[in-house]
Amino acid sequence: MISFVGAGPGAADLITVRGAARLANADVVVWASSLVPEAVLAHCRAGVALHDSATMTLEDVLAVYAAHDDAARIVRLHSGDPAIYGAIAEQMDWCLAEERSFEVVPGVSSVAAAAAALTRELTIPGVSQSVVLTRLAGRTAASMPPAEGVAAFAPHGATMAVFLSAARPDELTAELLCPGSGYGPDTPAAVVVRASWPDEQIVRTTVGRLADDLRATGATMTALVLVGDALGDAPVRQRSHLYEPGYTTAYRLRSTAGSTQGRPSARRTRDR
Repeated sequence: MISFVGAGPGAADLITVRGAARLANADVVVWASSLVPEAVLAHCRAGVALHDSATMTLEDVLAVYAAHDDAARIVRLHSGDPAIYGAIAEQMDWCLAEERSFEVVPGVSSVAAAAAALTRELTIPGVSQSVVLTRLAGRTAASMPPAEGVAAFAPHGATMAVFLSAARPDELTAELLCPGSGYGPDTPAAVVVRASWPDEQIVRTTVGRLADDLRATGATMTALVLVGDALGDAPVRQRSHLYEPGYTTAYRLRSTAGSTQGRPSARRTRDR
């Protein structure tokens, strides 16, 4: 079995319980030292065979899989969540072609870790109800489908998380402020470098100051840029309907004077 496991954003205790269990039982682990802290490997048992993929090609990784039969417990440890820029699609294609059993174990994304570090909700009623995850095209422009990328999504003005783009701060700012953009120079922004790692850096800024502040961090990798009005310091203008007394749900009828009328809410009690 090959397990594609999300290692989480960095902190060793932000891997899922299932992910930690897969590491604890693994015979072989392929991991990237450039993206996953060595502390995460503390979940592994003694004697596990480790392969650092930082200098490996896809073919090198597949050769590790091919060197073991399906009875071997192999973990391919990916940073964050493997579904987001994890490059697992071609590995799963190989598994299907070779009739190898595999699974995907989700992980905590760096987006979630960055939002937690900033103590911000990314979806605020009346401000932003969407989160766009994207990147600059750069050297891998051929991978970017038409009508995607920072400038393409900027007119929506939604909360945006920009991956893999810290090395080009001026280009990033130019795309965020493209003609018709929903962002302006005063739109709140933040840079979170190595979210949840011991040396985590947090820079709160604006789109207008983003290039200079991003450059000042010195980071060209493992940096996430968040942009949007949801990152602002102002109190919420409109509370969520989810717990609004005057709003009914499938579990709660309309209430008056702060008490719920009709059937009980989500808490269940057992008849005695």
